[in-house]
Amino acid sequence: MPEGKVLFMDLDDTLLSDDKTVSPKNREAIRAALSRGHSVVVTTGRPLKSGKAVVKDLGLTAQGCYMIAFNGSVLYDCAADRILKEKTVPLNLVKTLFDAAKKAGIYIQTYDKEDVLAPQYTEELKFYTTHTGMTYRILPDTGNALQEEPYKALLISLESRRILEEFQKGQQPWCEGKLNSFFSSSNYLEYCPYGVDKGGAVLEFCEYFGIPLKQTVAVGDECNDVSMIKAAHIGVAVQNAVDVAKEAADYITKRDHNQAAVAEVIEMFL
Repeated sequence: MPEGKVLFMDLDDTLLSDDKTVSPKNREAIRAALSRGHSVVVTTGRPLKSGKAVVKDLGLTAQGCYMIAFNGSVLYDCAADRILKEKTVPLNLVKTLFDAAKKAGIYIQTYDKEDVLAPQYTEELKFYTTHTGMTYRILPDTGNALQEEPYKALLISLESRRILEEFQKGQQPWCEGKLNSFFSSSNYLEYCPYGVDKGGAVLEFCEYFGIPLKQTVAVGDECNDVSMIKAAHIGVAVQNAVDVAKEAADYITKRDHNQAAVAEVIEMFL
C-alpha cells in the first residue's frame, strides 16, 4: 500500500508545458516527493501508451508510481508494468457512436492497446497524433470492424466546440446510463464507460489500496479534471485552468503550467 500522501496530476496543460515537456523544477519536485515517501499518480485522458512515454521520460517506474489513463478506464502500476483495473465500452455502443458521428459529419476515433483507430486520415487525426505522439491505424468502417471493446472513443472538432456540444446534447437520451461523456479540451469530446471519470478513479484508487481520502491531493486544468479536483481531499487548479476547474478547487496555483505549477503544489501540500 502506498505510504504518505498521493498526488494525482493531469498531464496536458498541467504537468506538461506548451511544448509538451516537463520542466526541471517539476522534475525535481516530483523526485523529492517520491523520496519523502509520497506517491505520484499521472492521471490523464491520454491512452496508456502515450502516458507511458511521459512516465518513462520522468523515470516514474519505482515503487509509488502509478497511472490512471483513458480518463479513468485504466489503473496502471508503473513499477510493476501491470494493469490493475480496467473498464471498456461495449462494442454495440461504440458502433452507435461511430454511426452518429458519421451522420453528423464529425471526426471520431477509438483505440486498441497500441494505436489510435480511425476510419481515414484527416486533419483531426494529424492534429491529435502530433500533440500526443501516438501512432495510428486506418480501419475503414471502424465501428463495425473492432474485435475488442475499447477503453473510450473521442470526437474531435477543429472548427468549433459548439459542434461537439450539439452532438453531445443530441446523443444524451440514448447515452443516459450507458456512457459517460465530457470535454477534455475545447476540441475533444470524450466518451467513456458509464461511471468512468477521473474523480471516480481517485476514489477507486483509494479503495483499491486502502488509502484514506484525506491523504489525497489532485491538480488539473480542464473540464475532465473537475471531478478529480472535487474528489480529492485537496483539489487544485493551475493558474491557466478553465473557470469551472478553478471554481471547484480548494487552491489555485500562482504559477501556470509553463512556470512549474505542479512543483508549487508539491511545495504547498506534500
